[in-house]
Amino acid sequence: KKKKKKKKVKMQATRQSMRMMSSRVPIVGGNWKMNAGNGTTKATVMDLVNGLNGAAEPKCEVFLGVPYLYLESVKASIKPIFQVAAQNMYKETKGAYTGEISGEMLTDMGVNTVIIGHSERRDIFGETDELLGAKIAKAIDLGMTVVACCGEHKEERESGKTMDVLIPQLQAIADNTNDWSKLVIAYEPVWAIGTGLTATPQQAQETHAEIRSWLAAKVSPAVADAVRIQYGGSANDKNAADLAAGPDIDGFLVGGASLDAKKFSAVYSVF
Repeated sequence: KKKKKKKKVKMQATRQSMRMMSSRVPIVGGNWKMNAGNGTTKATVMDLVNGLNGAAEPKCEVFLGVPYLYLESVKASIKPIFQVAAQNMYKETKGAYTGEISGEMLTDMGVNTVIIGHSERRDIFGETDELLGAKIAKAIDLGMTVVACCGEHKEERESGKTMDVLIPQLQAIADNTNDWSKLVIAYEPVWAIGTGLTATPQQAQETHAEIRSWLAAKVSPAVADAVRIQYGGSANDKNAADLAAGPDIDGFLVGGASLDAKKFSAVYSVF
């Protein structure tokens, strides 16, 4: 037990040393998905908001990806240290696009962060790199911060094709980003989302490092060094500290654990 404790302390010290060398501010997001807090009502939304308001204050950037319906009420009731983000937006300003919402509508409400290209948008709703690229360009033109997602499926990971899958996704992001200070990348291994499976700290760090190397070669070393890359595959209160030890892991995009104030605060508190 003493050896394990010493090893953990050493890892934490190493992580803190790496963070001091980097100017990247960690960023943790809670993606509520189609959940009203941990339920389906305004009351369960407020339960989660109140829980977060009473939790430890984050020492890193934290945003909450809230369903459209609750963006305004959560923004009005959550502590200002928590940013409120949309889970999606459309590429157009307004018009005959039933069921969609525009970036102009979001920014008018004071919502200046948006998640784009989550694997569920790609896999369930068929969103393409071309469409996602147009959304990214639109959001950045509006001065919004974009959390752009990329990731591979289990069979692609097992066949050694992770970067073959990620590169076209990353290229669509790069082609549509003219202000990298407004761009956060969320690497989300699709096989680890909501499955209980999680990439090992070594797998996560390796892929984050490969993404950063690609950015250095295809965009610029300065962008690669500055851009923040979140890990988004079943990060939770149990594994966050070990995952965060990776020097190229700058935060998390958290799913299920973000619906529990205690668990979510434990995740962002590792930074």
